[in-house]
Amino acid sequence: MASKREVEKQRKKATIIDAAEQLFFSKGYEQATMDDLRAAAHLSKRTLYVYFTSKEQIYFEIMIRGYKKLIALLDEAPQTASVIERLRHMADTFYQFSKMYPQYFSAIFSYENRTTDFTQSVPDPSKEECYALGEVVLGKFTALLQEGKNEGVLQIDQDVTLTAMILWSSMSGVLRTAKLKKNYLENDHAISPESLIDQAFVLMMRSIRNNSGGSLK
Repeated sequence: MASKREVEKQRKKATIIDAAEQLFFSKGYEQATMDDLRAAAHLSKRTLYVYFTSKEQIYFEIMIRGYKKLIALLDEAPQTASVIERLRHMADTFYQFSKMYPQYFSAIFSYENRTTDFTQSVPDPSKEECYALGEVVLGKFTALLQEGKNEGVLQIDQDVTLTAMILWSSMSGVLRTAKLKKNYLENDHAISPESLIDQAFVLMMRSIRNNSGGSLK
């Protein structure tokens, strides 16, 4: 009986998140309200608050879904490839993720670029799971940089995690530009989003690649 109750609880929770995705993605997170969500999910306000205490918590749940899809794509990287090849695959995967799941991409990267964090009303489990998944992504990048440093392919004189943060921030900006400014890039400068990302990757890798580290192509 307890198991059936838990299954039903998870089903109802998923239904609410599904409704929230459609609402937030169509109306916008800032404009959507819990009353909007209650109506979209066909629930009473009391029932909705049994599962989620704020729309911030639901936003984290949506990002959790997005991070899981991104991590699944990253896990498809060929493990026998060189460090440089795997780093390139990671950069390409981020762009593919932005095209395959544009709403999840926007949810994650919009949050990363917020000037302020969400309020303390967000329950710890939702926020902590989301942050933990974000650290999984950063950890994969950091591990590749560390491997490249250990092999002598990459010349990183400062803290590897700090290097990863700097490169991640730079690539995040490039990815957002490639996604949001596609028409501008193509029509005003004859630059494709793929070319922008490719050359950004080359430029970033040149800043840390050992001269004997092999081709960036």
